[in-house]
Amino acid sequence: MAGGVGIVRAAGEEGAHYQYYNGRITLFVLLSCIMAAVGGAIFGYDTGISGGVTSMESFLKKFFPEVYTKMEEETEVSNYCKFDSQLLTSFTSSLYVAGLIASFFASSFTRDFGRKPSILVGAASFFIGAVLGAAAFNVYILVLGRVLLGVGVGFANQAVPLYLSEMAPPKHRGAINNGFQFSVSLGVLVANLINYGTEKIKGGWGWRISLGMAAVPALILTFGALFLPETPNSIIQRTDDYEKAKLMLQKIRGTDNVQAELDDLIEASNFSKSIKHPFKKIMQKEYRPQLVMSIAIPFFQQVTGINVIAFYAPILFRIIGLKESSSLLSAVVTGAVGMFTTFISVLVVDKLGRRVMFAIGGILMLISQIIIGTIMAVKLGDHGGVDKGYALLLLLLICLYVAAYGLSWGPLGWLVPSEIFPLEIRSAGQSITVAVNFLFTFIVAQTFLAMLCHFKAGIFFFFGGWVAVMTIFVYAFLPETKNVPIEQMNRIWRNHWFWRRITDKDHVNVVGQMQESLLR
Repeated sequence: MAGGVGIVRAAGEEGAHYQYYNGRITLFVLLSCIMAAVGGAIFGYDTGISGGVTSMESFLKKFFPEVYTKMEEETEVSNYCKFDSQLLTSFTSSLYVAGLIASFFASSFTRDFGRKPSILVGAASFFIGAVLGAAAFNVYILVLGRVLLGVGVGFANQAVPLYLSEMAPPKHRGAINNGFQFSVSLGVLVANLINYGTEKIKGGWGWRISLGMAAVPALILTFGALFLPETPNSIIQRTDDYEKAKLMLQKIRGTDNVQAELDDLIEASNFSKSIKHPFKKIMQKEYRPQLVMSIAIPFFQQVTGINVIAFYAPILFRIIGLKESSSLLSAVVTGAVGMFTTFISVLVVDKLGRRVMFAIGGILMLISQIIIGTIMAVKLGDHGGVDKGYALLLLLLICLYVAAYGLSWGPLGWLVPSEIFPLEIRSAGQSITVAVNFLFTFIVAQTFLAMLCHFKAGIFFFFGGWVAVMTIFVYAFLPETKNVPIEQMNRIWRNHWFWRRITDKDHVNVVGQMQESLLR
């Protein structure tokens, strides 16, 4: 909304008042957010590239010869167990252990130094990791490169979603923040295309190009971050220069009339500066809804099973009987579908709302996983493959699953946590979100190939069960957040049927009075 004061009545609310701010999407803020969203591209590129190179024969021969032997020579090994190697999964999952640890350092760094420096640190670390990966001559250098990539992703995933949510006008916050996941999807697609091309290089060194090309988006982000403006929220939080924050706010909103938004930022900042231990603060009762969501949403995002597809799509396609080149091409198709539906999510998220999209995506993912599991259980034995008709059907069902994820849990899993935290716990809350995401990404990545070997087709029913649980959870416990100004978000919890019973209303009112007195 361009300006004025409006009233929003959310589900279950009576007379909930939100003050809308003046402003619009300016070219300045759009370009800034596009550059920052490249932080998603480095994450997506690595996710796509690791799954592709681990299916390349030349890569397996050099670093994981026992896996290559099982895949090519031991015909008595079950289809589901050919890639079961803890060393191979360590290559993929080591990034997420590093990202998990880095995210906690990134929290205080982002709070104390700003969103922009945190993005810069993440980009530089990722660049160094990409160079090491391309130059690796043994598995230890390879894993060291993965660790540095993880540090980069940890800092970028901490800072970029916050940056986007703080820069965006409330009415368009969903679309702009979903640009992060769109960038992730674009990175996955580009990685799959590069893998498809480098696999054909004679001499068996194409995987070096695949790993090394991760340096390109990292380099773009490193130089781009030097020119990014800092968010007004961060300027106020770290300094007392309200005039500088006001000038930046006027620039990104495209209007001189920003006093209402500035007042809310100052209120939030004054209270934020009184909080010395944000991780201790977030444990208090009045922040219980945000704490639960900061854990539940990234947990559920990972137990959708999406990283089974993201990391191991080429491996899955080889399991059902496709050749190396065909499996990589199939991964390109799923990557393109994911990017397209994420773009659709960008267009509709601020119209349909978060809850509706979570529900639609959850139902479609559940249906596709059940059918995939059934076909593989009935048609794919321990040896051989499925015929071309069923292989095509499985590819289409996997595309449906990826499309549903790209519409819902992919972008919304990053959007919702980044917009629900008040300023005083925002960095801590985002850090918990990133840490939980990385923890369960690591667990899924590290255990999936072993689970596939033991569960076989049942692995899809396992993840499908979690999709059913998380869809019900979101419908019941997540209030709608579309169009709500980020510094007024605390009101949605006090009017929710469940959370209002837990939130200490008297304490929240006291906090509000403290903020008003600080302003005066």
